[in-house]
Amino acid sequence: MASTEKPARKPNTGFMKPLTPSPTLAAIIGPDAIPRTEVTKKIWEYIKKHDLQDPANRRNINADDKLRPLFGKEQVSMFELTKLVSVHLK
Repeated sequence: MASTEKPARKPNTGFMKPLTPSPTLAAIIGPDAIPRTEVTKKIWEYIKKHDLQDPANRRNINADDKLRPLFGKEQVSMFELTKLVSVHLK
């Protein structure tokens, strides 16, 4: 009888490809080339460590001196974060 198991799903290698951060982004996450998933994780660690989520609306992130050049404004929503950060990755 044939097995009905699905073949193991291959990870998206483009998604896991190490990317080099711009100097602006490197000031927050470090200069090492890392996958996009790790970039997002490190930015969130920074946001939480410095208590930068807006207390009134936790979906918004308030920029500090390091995040302001990355965001280009004082506050962004967590949904904008990935789009803004992707410009700083090569």
